[in-house]
Amino acid sequence: MNSSIAIQILPGVAETSEVVRIVDEVIDYIKKTGLTYYVGPFETTVEGNLDQLMDIAKQAQIIAIEAGAPSVSMYMKSVYRPSGEILTIDEKVTKHHR
Repeated sequence: MNSSIAIQILPGVAETSEVVRIVDEVIDYIKKTGLTYYVGPFETTVEGNLDQLMDIAKQAQIIAIEAGAPSVSMYMKSVYRPSGEILTIDEKVTKHHR
């Protein structure tokens, strides 16, 4: 694994319940990818290779639109190390959840 992304999807809808429903659909998609992920209160982090993760970021926005959002904003952070390993989600957060 040489990359990870953290994505925050913000559907352009007014109702909080609709925001949650649409974001939940995006998270369900991420879960189905089979990649390691971590859902946080503001963003979801996913580990994989760069091409996979860029496809996931794109598809996350499409899913939000297909779920009923007239527009979507996405904030993304990424780490990419083409010739080595990166710190995993577990290495970054496990010690804080004991």
